[in-house]
Order: sequence, then C-alpha cells, then structure tokens
Amino acid sequence: MLDHAGTRPFWQLKLRTAAAMARLCAARLLVAWVPFNRWRGTLGLGGGNGEPSTTAAAKLAGDVEWAATRWPLESKCLPRAMALSWMLRRRQIAHAVVIAVRPDQLRQSPDALHAWVEVGGEKVLGDLPGPWIETARLGG
Repeated sequence: MLDHAGTRPFWQLKLRTAAAMARLCAARLLVAWVPFNRWRGTLGLGGGNGEPSTTAAAKLAGDVEWAATRWPLESKCLPRAMALSWMLRRRQIAHAVVIAVRPDQLRQSPDALHAWVEVGGEKVLGDLPGPWIETARLGG
C-alpha cells in the first residue's frame, strides 16, 4: 500500500512516525529532567554535507509534526525542535535550533517563549509570527 502521494509504502511512513515519536519522548524527558547545558550540544549542526536540503528538512519536519499530533501528551515547540534537530543531524543536514523570547511588552501571552529550526536561513519547523528576541542559536 502506497502513501497518499503514491511514492512510499505505508509502512515506511509508519516507521518514520514512530522514529519521530521516539525522539519526541526523549526530548520531553530531557527538557523535564536534565539541565539544558547537558544536552544543548546535541542540537544544531554547522557545516553539514554541503548545500542545505530544505526539501528533506521540510519532510522530516512534517514527520515530527505528524507524530506530535498523534502524541497523547501535549508536545511543545522545544521538544519538537529537538526531535527534528536530532533527525537532521543523523542525516548530516546543516541547521540551527533557535530559542527565543517575546519582547517585554508582549510576554503576557501564553507563547512568550518559542523554539524553531532553520535550514539555510529558512524556518522549517515552528514558524510563529514575531517579534522574537533570540536568546540562543545552536548550530548554524
């Protein structure tokens, strides 16, 4: 059985979703129980294997988003960005994980903190309207 576009067997999509879910689970545990300075080095990748592949990254981002919608617990932006980053690192795709905060006057909103992933300067996961003040950029 092929996927909706007729390009990949259905089982491959299920496998990619399961892999993304496993990474989401690991990310949630790290965020909850391990200090940031212990795992920050696992995020982002400078250089990579030549030209950044935004197409491949966008497909992986779709896998993470799909897995997050199937996740029984709410999955925030940071675990999603972490999961995608690990998937991109495994494929040697250069990317940055950006962690940001809203300006002081806008911090009362429920989304005062945010994380996203950029490949080649383009957001592939976590594109929320700004303004945002970057507090950390991991990788490049």
